[in-house]
Amino acid sequence: MEKIFQKIKRGNGTRLIALFIFLLFFSVCTQAQIMLKTEYIGKSSYWKEMGDDPRQRVGDCEGSAMVYQAMANIPLSVKLNENKRPTMWSIGLGGSYASLNNKNFAPDMVSEIMNLQLAVMHLRPLSSKWSLMASVGVGVYTPFTEFSKIRYKHVLGNLGVVFIHHLRPNLDLGGGLAVNSTFGYPMAFPALYFDWRSGRKFKMNVSLGQGLELSAGYHFNDYFSLSLAGEMNGQMALVEKDGKDKIFTHQYMVAGLRPELKLGKSGLSIPVTLGINAIRPTYYSDRTLKGMFSTDNDYYFQVAPYGSVGIKFGF
Repeated sequence: MEKIFQKIKRGNGTRLIALFIFLLFFSVCTQAQIMLKTEYIGKSSYWKEMGDDPRQRVGDCEGSAMVYQAMANIPLSVKLNENKRPTMWSIGLGGSYASLNNKNFAPDMVSEIMNLQLAVMHLRPLSSKWSLMASVGVGVYTPFTEFSKIRYKHVLGNLGVVFIHHLRPNLDLGGGLAVNSTFGYPMAFPALYFDWRSGRKFKMNVSLGQGLELSAGYHFNDYFSLSLAGEMNGQMALVEKDGKDKIFTHQYMVAGLRPELKLGKSGLSIPVTLGINAIRPTYYSDRTLKGMFSTDNDYYFQVAPYGSVGIKFGF
């Protein structure tokens, strides 16, 4: 994995093409879902909210970003009941690399983030209207790509249980608890699940799971669709700064026009998004619950152009 990230940084796509061919072959054989995505966020200035005072630009700081993501959901066993609800065990794999092109910042500003996740997931129906979704996993969140530097403090464990209510054939709502070790000890947080789908030709979708995704568009035929899309995504790194454990957060909220080319009934599609990054919060915070809600975290990059291209299979 480290070599793959190094190739990405040098602009050599040969290994990525080979990786995609392998994942594509693997997904066909195992009915897995595969996604690869590259995102570009253009240059903009860096600002801080000052509470009741006017916001202020932070010196002449500015920056842009490139983000590379990969995800695979691999089913281990699937069984449908009489209501076509699945009982499923699966493994989820995820990875992202963010290259932050920061200019005129202090030397200790994070310039790259690597996130890796592994989870075992279970989904089962409880009744005709309710399902249970549970997961247990581990993640690595670092400001570097060298595996030899990874320490215990860069690793987080997590587990979650969500009860999902199937209100309608196209609407699922759920709630439960998620437990992780972000603050160095297990702590429970509320977990929400929301999935709404509408239409055959004109389609709308709102999904709240791993981030937030909204889209509304028109399905022209089996090969092409066009939609307006909005997403909220991000990465984080567990770091040490000024002798204290900190969390470096990189988030971005984007909106744009998304044409998507579908290659027949193969399950392969290529979505392209062109639009804007509305805001990109990027800041350090203490690795505590208080630090999560501190007003010192109100640092962000302003509006910037945004573009992404992805390859999906099995969705």
